[in-house]
Amino acid sequence: MLLKPAALNKHLRGTLAPIYLVAGDEPLLVQETCDAILAAARTQGFTERSVVFVDAAFNWHDLTQNAASMSLFAQRRVVDVRVPAARLDKQASEVLRAYVAAPQEDTLILLRTERLERGKRSSAWFKALEANGVIVLVWPIKSGELPRWVQDRFRGAGLELEAAALTYFCQRVEGNLLAAIQEIDKLKLAELPQPIPLEEIVAVLEDASHYDTFELLDAVFGGDTQRVSRLVGGLRQEGVAVFAILGALSAQLRNLLPGGRVPYQRQHLIGGFLRRLGSEEAIDRVLAQCAIVDQQGKGQLLGDAWLSLENLLLRLAGARLPSLEAQLPYLTRH
Repeated sequence: MLLKPAALNKHLRGTLAPIYLVAGDEPLLVQETCDAILAAARTQGFTERSVVFVDAAFNWHDLTQNAASMSLFAQRRVVDVRVPAARLDKQASEVLRAYVAAPQEDTLILLRTERLERGKRSSAWFKALEANGVIVLVWPIKSGELPRWVQDRFRGAGLELEAAALTYFCQRVEGNLLAAIQEIDKLKLAELPQPIPLEEIVAVLEDASHYDTFELLDAVFGGDTQRVSRLVGGLRQEGVAVFAILGALSAQLRNLLPGGRVPYQRQHLIGGFLRRLGSEEAIDRVLAQCAIVDQQGKGQLLGDAWLSLENLLLRLAGARLPSLEAQLPYLTRH
C-alpha cells in the first residue's frame, strides 16, 4: 500500500508488512520515518538488524540470500537497505518482484532511497511493492507549512517562540530541516525566557556579537547613516550571514504593519522612521526590496548582496540613493 507519512504511525501499531520502501529528498524526514519503522519492528520482536549499502558492485541476488540466512542471535530480523535511486535497475526489479511474491518469514526488508522520479513510480517493481508491502513517499516541507512544523518541534522540546522569532527562525533554516533540529537542541540548552523573543533567537544562533544586528536596526530606524555604514561593515567582517540581517529586518518591518507588536525599547524610534517612509503601505515595497537582496545572496540575481543591503539600509535611514527596484532590470540573468 502507498501510505502518507502522517498515516504511518497508525499502520505500525498493527501487523507489519514484509517490505517497506521510504523515498524522499529531505534526509531528516526520511530518517525519522525509517526510525519509526525500526522502532515498531523492535517492539514486535525484530531484535537484529543488518545494514546493506547498494553500490556499483552490489548484486541484488545477495539481498535474497541475506534475507534467507538464519541468524544465530535472533529469530526475527530487519535488513536495512540504503540504495541510490539509480541502482533500482532491471536486476533490482527482478529480485524485488520475486521477493515480494514469496517473502521470507520473520524477515523485514526496509529500503530507503532519495526521491523517485515519475518513471520509477510507475515501474513494475514499484507496483509490486505497493501491492505486497508499504511505500512511504516523503515530500519536502513547503515554505507555507514550515512555520507550523517548526512551532510543533519547538513545543515538542518544551519551548515557545514569539511570532517575530518564529518568522526569523523559519527564514534561517528553510530548506534544511536537519539544521532546524540542531538549532532547536541548542536553544533548549540555552534555557531562554519563554516565549523566546527575537533578540534572544538571534543572540544564540549568530556567532557574532550578540546584539550587533539589532544595534544596526536601531541605527536604521534612528536615521544614523554613519553608524549604519560602520555596523554593516563590521557585521560583514565578522562573518554574519546577510540572510540573518535580512531576516531580522523583515521581521521588524512586519511588526510595523497593523496587528504587529513593536518592542517597547524600539517604539521611540518608529515615528521618525515611518515619517521617512511616508506611509505604512511603503513597508510592502521595502519587503520587496529585501527579497531582491535575498535573491542576490542566493545567486538568483546578479550583484553583491552586501552592497545592495547596505544601499537599502542607508535609504531607510534617510540617505538619498537609488532604489533597488530601479536597478532590477540590470540584475536579472539573461
